Amino acid sequence: MLPYRQAFTTPLVACVCILGVGLIQFPQLQKLINSKQSASLETLEKEIKSENLRLDFLQRMPSFGYENFMADFVYLNFLQYFGDNEIRDKTGYSLSPEYFEVILERDPRFLAAYQSLSISTSLYAAMPERAIALSEKGLKSLSPSVPEKSYYAWRYKGVDELLFLGNAKAAQESFATAASWASNFSDAESQFIAQTSQRTAEFLSRNPNSKYAQISTWTMVLNNQVDEKTTKRAIREIEALGGKVITTPEGTQKIIFPPKD
Repeated sequence: MLPYRQAFTTPLVACVCILGVGLIQFPQLQKLINSKQSASLETLEKEIKSENLRLDFLQRMPSFGYENFMADFVYLNFLQYFGDNEIRDKTGYSLSPEYFEVILERDPRFLAAYQSLSISTSLYAAMPERAIALSEKGLKSLSPSVPEKSYYAWRYKGVDELLFLGNAKAAQESFATAASWASNFSDAESQFIAQTSQRTAEFLSRNPNSKYAQISTWTMVLNNQVDEKTTKRAIREIEALGGKVITTPEGTQKIIFPPKD
């Protein structure tokens, strides 16, 4: 009877602990949302510091075998944080990497997190070094087949290295790895990613300052179909590099490259 009771109690205690942390976090996030109209910047900054402490606690607390559950829970909190545009316009996005410190530590194979990490931390929080460091740590737990379409994580890393750090050599290696991993699969999507990633890597090997490579990489950001702010930024950057973004009658966007690289 005792082993059965222990087997039942341990998961129950874990769930209660994680739920308890959730109950601690959720009111704070709700408070941030409900105080949009009246809260002063000082008050919002205090709330951000408080949330940072909770994320630090989540990172250090044991998960009792519920790593994926914890990662999903924190990712949902991140989406709520990131999507609150009114408050983010006041306080910025500095907590973005703190969420992913927890998420990828708990579940480094959470593929969607790598895209959100790149956009929120490199593009919005202007911390590409931190985004890349978190990606590199998580990528150690990935393989060409686990998780499915894991090659995307290498592409997101390549985007950060090229567009936000200007590190063409590192970006070339990331895109070449993405191409190598994607080439292991015969489906149309994987083959397309293998070809485009290889082409970008070749552009960079011939010309580290390649406008074609940069436009191709901004096109990846544009095709991710994220928020309007990111879409506008990608279009501005493509046009600044000499490219053009044309909306077709079908509603899709076509990229016209400049005549010379």
